[in-house]
Amino acid sequence: MSDGWTDKKKRSICNFLVNSPKGTIFLTSNDTSDISKTAVKVFEMIDDIVEQVGEENVVQIVTDNAVNYNAACEMLMEKRNKLFWTSCVAHCIDLMLKDLEKKIKVHELMIMKGRKITTFIYSRTLLITMLKYFTKGKDLIKPAMTRFATAYLTLGCLFDNRNALRTMFASKQWKVSRFAKLEGGKYAERVIMDNKVWSNVNTYLKATYPLIKVLRMVDSDEKPAMGFIYSEMEKAKQKIKTNFKDDRKR
Repeated sequence: MSDGWTDKKKRSICNFLVNSPKGTIFLTSNDTSDISKTAVKVFEMIDDIVEQVGEENVVQIVTDNAVNYNAACEMLMEKRNKLFWTSCVAHCIDLMLKDLEKKIKVHELMIMKGRKITTFIYSRTLLITMLKYFTKGKDLIKPAMTRFATAYLTLGCLFDNRNALRTMFASKQWKVSRFAKLEGGKYAERVIMDNKVWSNVNTYLKATYPLIKVLRMVDSDEKPAMGFIYSEMEKAKQKIKTNFKDDRKR
């Protein structure tokens, strides 16, 4: 299994791990900063790892879903035809959530509004205290396993706390505070008090929460079998269809 990431010094790193019925172990880590990430270079890198482990010991290669990895692993399967490649489930679902945010303008706009509100509140200690009073200690930000899942889970937190937020922005405590006079405060109040906003958020969550549920399952410590993953993805598709009353256009 390969896992590519970028460290704090902006170096590209690729970790390689080996999974077996006994568990997952770390094998090696390559600094790929100076390696052009073409399909050929990626192929050579993965092929070398297979050689180290022993082709007879390798059944499957798991990588992310980037185009260069797709092409490299196709080349690998041509050379070593007893193994096969699978793209990472978590990465695939994250890309689906990314497409929903980036390719549907209303999703992108609402996520931007949610970020503005949470950034305004969480950058001010006194405002956090006020928020916790009205939400009974609940937070508006919910970190998740991936960036795009986090964006939708945060929208979910805003939606769940919408009544508490409305009460807060309508309260005397808010009206007399200096935050209510700031541009960011006025913006947050306008968005929170807009009923259409919450109707839209509810729609976005109907499209994304079934996918996030599967993402949580595959990213947990308990590793589900491949058949289980396919079954859960099928359930997610059906749930999304049901949420939109089987209207493909919606």
